[in-house]
Amino acid sequence: MKEELEKILINLSDAGCGSEELEKARTLYEAGDVDALIRYFRKCRCSRMEELHESQRKVDCLDFLIRQTAKPIHERA
Repeated sequence: MKEELEKILINLSDAGCGSEELEKARTLYEAGDVDALIRYFRKCRCSRMEELHESQRKVDCLDFLIRQTAKPIHERA
């Protein structure tokens, strides 16, 4: 049981979860509330997806700047 918990916590940490998230997962696991633990994993996943989308928007802005800067001046207007 302890080994399984450690694997879960390592995986969550690898996924970018912080200490508060790890502690919440530990609490749910130790309480044996599997359904709540799965819901919590899904919540963590949603947070990571939001971070991913925000990063993608930033990359899109940089791509736009690269394209605009690479155009000749007379094409920018």
